[in-house]
Amino acid sequence: MKLSILIPCFNERKTIEEILLRVEACSHQPKEIIVIDDGSTDGTREILSKRPSRDAELIIFHEENLGKGAALRTGIAAATGEIIIIQDADLEYDPSEIPRVIEPIIAGQADVVYGSRFIGSEAHRVLFFWHRIGNGFLTLVSNMLADLNFTDIETGYKAFRAGIAKGIDLEESRFGFEPEITAKIAKIPNIRVYEVGISYYGRSYAEGKKIGWKDGVRALYCIIKYNIFR
Repeated sequence: MKLSILIPCFNERKTIEEILLRVEACSHQPKEIIVIDDGSTDGTREILSKRPSRDAELIIFHEENLGKGAALRTGIAAATGEIIIIQDADLEYDPSEIPRVIEPIIAGQADVVYGSRFIGSEAHRVLFFWHRIGNGFLTLVSNMLADLNFTDIETGYKAFRAGIAKGIDLEESRFGFEPEITAKIAKIPNIRVYEVGISYYGRSYAEGKKIGWKDGVRALYCIIKYNIFR
């Protein structure tokens, strides 16, 4: 099954070349890599513009910063694989684990797989207490409203059968994408959703982490909006 790996990026000059090397080394074949530069201003765009053309790599540029959700809408529309997975560009998630995340789909057991940072025995960098509490709270509220039992709805690793991802009308342009797509997945009849434990090499704010408390407030709003009013 052909795999489409979507890499949304915004101002990731320090990591973009390394993440592409690691994604290229991912053992799954066939695969395509789709990079969506979301209006970077730090030199990421220039690095991507200078990359030699590759048959299995597509680079798309947004002229302005529209947000992660908007970048993923662009990437999903461009994907030609039977499986679609999201890969963040910041090295917090290890591309060598992609085959593990998509295995339940390949095996015919799942339609959607989330890579959870909070199950399994893999390495996890110890970072922010309140981020963990906030993530747990958002996951709890989402689970209550969607009647699911996720451990990590805010994970960066989400994999889908292409027909599922392409069939969802995504409205959120920024980090609200995560709770929105979770809510909309939950409403699909007979969908099979799995979680797989993954490692996590989180960044501090000094190292470039972008998500903050305002994104958490927006996420809570989106959980309520898309579970109850959509």
